[in-house]
This record gives sequence, C-alpha cells and structure tokens, in this order.
Amino acid sequence: MRDFTDDLRDLRRRLDETRVYLEVDEARNRLVELEIEVSRPGLWDDAELAKKVNADYANVKDDLDAYDSLAADLDDVEVLHEMAREENDDSQEPDIEAQIADISRRFDLLELRSLFTGEHDELDCIVQINAKDGGVDAQDWSEILLRMYERWAEARGLSFQLDGVSEGAEAGILSAEFTLSGRYAYGLMTSERGTHRLVRISPFDNQGRRQTSFAAVQVWPVLDDVDLDIDESDIRMEVFRASGAGGQHINKTSSAVRLIHEPTGLVASSQEERSQLQNREKAMGRLKAMLAAKVEEERADELDAIAGKQAQVGWGSQIRSYVVQPYQMVKDLRTEVESGNVTGVLDGDIDLFIEGYLRWRRAGQGA
Repeated sequence: MRDFTDDLRDLRRRLDETRVYLEVDEARNRLVELEIEVSRPGLWDDAELAKKVNADYANVKDDLDAYDSLAADLDDVEVLHEMAREENDDSQEPDIEAQIADISRRFDLLELRSLFTGEHDELDCIVQINAKDGGVDAQDWSEILLRMYERWAEARGLSFQLDGVSEGAEAGILSAEFTLSGRYAYGLMTSERGTHRLVRISPFDNQGRRQTSFAAVQVWPVLDDVDLDIDESDIRMEVFRASGAGGQHINKTSSAVRLIHEPTGLVASSQEERSQLQNREKAMGRLKAMLAAKVEEERADELDAIAGKQAQVGWGSQIRSYVVQPYQMVKDLRTEVESGNVTGVLDGDIDLFIEGYLRWRRAGQGA
C-alpha cells in the first residue's frame, strides 16, 4: 500500500493557507450579518442596495462553501488513507490517489482568488479597444481582440455587454467599448491593459507581405455611486446607430451615445437602451467611473514615485505579442508566459496569460 502521507500533509498546509486568504473566520461572521440583511423586509425598496447585498451574500457563501467542501473531503480521504494503511488494503490506492488529485485541482482553482490584491479587483469593468498603427490590419486586429474577449468571457461565465462600436471603413473596427460583469471581472482584465501587437501575413495586402499591427486595450473598474461633478462644457456628445461586433446592426435609429471628455480624452459609450436620453445617462455614469479611476491611478502613481517604486507596464506600453508568421507564438512581454497555440488564444484561451500576470503583479507588490 502506497504511503500518501506527504501528499496529504501538503493538502492540509494548503487548506490552512486557504483559511487565511479567504479570511474564513471573518467571512462566517459576515455571512450571519448578510443573512439577516437579505431577509430584511423592505430591502428591495432600494433596488441598487438590494443587488449589492445579494451579490455580497452570494460571494461570501460561495467562498465558505468552497472551503468547507475542501475541508470535509480532505478529512474523508485522510481517514480512508489511515484505514487502508492499517489494513494494508492496496485496492483503495487508486481511489485515494484520484481524490488527492481532485482536491489538489480544486485548490489550484481557489488559490487564484489569493492573487486578487487590488482594491477594485472584485468589481465589474469597462473595457475599450482602439486600433492603433497598422491601418486596416490594425482595425481587423481590434475586431479579433474583441471577439477573443467575448469568447473568453463566455467561457468564464462573465456577462459581456457591448456598449459601442465604431466600424472601420474597409474592415474591422476603429474602436469598441464593452462592460464585463461578474466577480473579479476587473481583477482579471487588468492583465490586458496595454498595447497588443500582431504579426501576420496581411489578408489585405495583394502581395502577401507580412504586416505588424497594434491595438490598445484600456480597462476601468465600474465604481458605484461616484460623487463627481463634471463640467458639461467639457463634454462633447456624439450619437450613432448601435451595432454589434462585426457590423451586425441591431438598431435602426441613432439612439446610441458616445461622450468625449475633452480635457482627458476619455470616451464612454452606451447603446443598450432604447432612448438617446437613457443611453446618455448610462454613458455619463461610465464616464464618471473612468474619471474617478483615473484620479485614483494618478494618486497611486504619485505615491509610487515618492516611494521610488518602478511603475508597472500600463496604458500605451506593449504588453503582448501575437505572431502568426513566420512562426506561431503568443508571448507576454512582462511575465515571459508564452503559448504556441495562437488559434486557441485568439478563440479566448487566455487564462494562462491572466494568471501569469496576476502572479507577476503579486510578486512585484511583495518586492
């Protein structure tokens, strides 16, 4: 009978670490408070507050259920292992090995949560993609990125809401804005902030030459109840017909709204509502969230400069290279994480890069 003592000891250590980063004791107290709050009469008189309370309740309960399930299963396999060794029962070995592998896999998934160290990592986020250098190829590349993120969001169970698209004259898109909703949406998407570079044989070049194209991705957390006054004279409003990615027009009237904040160049869009007024209100809410996040980022940059910290790669910096020709490789230039499966990556398989970034970020913060 194989001795699994070391494997089980390692799982027990990981369970102890999980108890710390999930703050299990505090979470149990918090769950009691939230259970009282979700059952309180009149909670839904304030719909926004009710949604927040219910989301908090679901998140805390999810964390505790995951921890308790792992703790119970680890207890069971430890007992099974002890009994099998006492009786020298070799027939139990495959079952014990399978259970240890399953528990270890579940720890791997849960430990990703310990990498979310940012203040707003649990929030929803607003994402913008803009075509940069490369002409029509860059516009096509921007649309490929948009599709990549949509497929990734679907696979992760995040809600994807397209807020606005500006289509290219020949192909692709000039820009796109979308909102991702779900736990850790912002924390996950922070890895994508920056410039993405594509190298391929251009489908738009009659001579079949290799083309390098660039698209920029920016990400903001969706901040609720932003108390921020914006001078209306600083805002330029554009209206357009709402459309889906790839030129799939979904509205017949120009009800979609794009707001440009002239002093900062920030742009917020909305196209999901029926009326122009409703879309303007939503776009304004997004713009306020962007401006509030910008103020926070600038304050953090100032503190880092005072502390002598080196700024992380961010907006305007090349973060990842996608090479289709002359070889196939996707490589993150910050973390050195790479993949030879370009097709899979462009189909939304980007978790490898996201987790690599989160580990890299935490290591930098620790340093």
